[in-house]
Amino acid sequence: MADSNRTKYIFVTGGVVSALGKGIASASIGLLLQRRGLTVQNIKLDPYLNVDPGTMNPFQHGEVFVLDDGSETDLDLGHYERFLGKSLDKRNNVTTGQIYNTIITRERRGDYLGATVQVIPHVTEEIKSRVRALAKNGKRPDVVIAEIGGTVGDIESLPFLESIRQLRLEEGLENTMFVHLTLVPYISTAGEFKTKPTQHSVKELREIGIQPDMLLCRCSKPISDSLRQKISLFCSVPTRNVAVAPDASTIYEIPLQLHSQQVDQIVCDHFRLDVGDPDLDQWEGIVEKIKNPRRRVKIAICGKYVNLKDAYKSIIESFTHAAVPAEAAVDLIWVSSEEIKHSGPERFLHDVDGLLIPGGFGERGVEGKIESIKYVREHNIPFFGICLGMQCAVIEYARNVCNIENAHSYEFYRDLKHPVIHLMADQEGVTELGGTMRLGAYPCVLTEGTRTHEAYGEIEVSERHRHRYELNNAYRDVLTRHKLIMAGVSPDDRLVEIVEIADHPWFVGVQFHPELKSRPTDPHPLFRDFVQAAVEHSRRRREAAEREKTVDSELTEPTGKLQRS
Repeated sequence: MADSNRTKYIFVTGGVVSALGKGIASASIGLLLQRRGLTVQNIKLDPYLNVDPGTMNPFQHGEVFVLDDGSETDLDLGHYERFLGKSLDKRNNVTTGQIYNTIITRERRGDYLGATVQVIPHVTEEIKSRVRALAKNGKRPDVVIAEIGGTVGDIESLPFLESIRQLRLEEGLENTMFVHLTLVPYISTAGEFKTKPTQHSVKELREIGIQPDMLLCRCSKPISDSLRQKISLFCSVPTRNVAVAPDASTIYEIPLQLHSQQVDQIVCDHFRLDVGDPDLDQWEGIVEKIKNPRRRVKIAICGKYVNLKDAYKSIIESFTHAAVPAEAAVDLIWVSSEEIKHSGPERFLHDVDGLLIPGGFGERGVEGKIESIKYVREHNIPFFGICLGMQCAVIEYARNVCNIENAHSYEFYRDLKHPVIHLMADQEGVTELGGTMRLGAYPCVLTEGTRTHEAYGEIEVSERHRHRYELNNAYRDVLTRHKLIMAGVSPDDRLVEIVEIADHPWFVGVQFHPELKSRPTDPHPLFRDFVQAAVEHSRRRREAAEREKTVDSELTEPTGKLQRS
């Protein structure tokens, strides 16, 4: 434990370009400190004016990560939860929109007693109070790691940077640490790395009163010690504190890279924390299995955001986690649902070992998803549907097994004879989009003897939701008569949470988002079993191919010389 009663604060900033990996760096540092026995809280400070990312287009912001309490947050909170192995809440994500909304509400109430409301002190004080709140409520953490969204130099980030500058003055040098993530690009025409972008990024930070205590240099491959010394000289950061963060084959290797450069020890030395070495044996074992799989499987993801992988970040990571117990590598095949509609599913799905249909909103691409589900159902290929993916599975089953002509979802067509998917009762009359869906963790009661019950090993589970529509209870009986199993329902039996097909190798649809609760150290049971089903399907395909090859060989093999009569 820390040798002081005061919480320590680490502030992570980024420079030169966006998407360098501040979230993964923050999560990695948090993991290393946690494995040393310290309690850690991560917080993301996002400079955009949206209250949260819930109404943003995934092409602009990537995945919306939903917490147990229903908060719609930045995808970096997914990294925090996965690396730290803990659930976070609304305090762990702060946006400019939230800050301004709070301040304007207070001003309208007269809380500021007629004072002129300004960025300094009102905005900065509110930002600081949100950061400090993590150290006040509940069990006091030893370390709070605050990631500042955006890039140094962005005008919208200035209030956050000013706030952390003030926090250093108020909390003290020994209780605060500035970590700056920056790019050291390799210029192929010159055949060398360039440090100027890093120098200029640090210069911008220093102009607003922030001197980094540590640099994390993102690069395509490791840089030399002489280059680190050069960066140290021009940026006034000790050479020991200039760490290298080269591209890695898996993000879960990054904590090990940082530990090999003593990043966690440097942090502990800065804060004068007397703690033991981190226990990384389990983490090293996970990384070893990820990097050295014994087998490979192909799983298709059919959606409409396939050109932006960040829209499915948690799903991608869940497959990585699930592949570890299977000792397999999951090769994800990205298939546009619109291309399925135009070219048919056979072209894209004939050689896959599994199909996943993720969540989403809007009519575009839905018919392609339905066609792809029909194909894998009829060809006994493992299937996993999540949220809209489950709803599309219900629509396909109603049309092609129950013979309910033109079955569809009320989300896409209001004038429907057979809306097998309908608006939830408590969503009727809702006009505002942000934060009004069924959000957060809800209980689900499983049906004994089903695949999902076997996967979880318990009768009641809790999963996170983000949706407005549900399976229409008016069609439960007809679907059940045609052997679609209602494998999970809400405790009051009002909402169907899981559907399955019994006479299929693995066909499961869930209304919730299991990917949000998967961890490297604890893969989600449904992803784990889905990947195992894909491994089995791959084995069956190989065996069938071998048998076919043997038969072909026997048919073409010479029968020997003709005997004379």
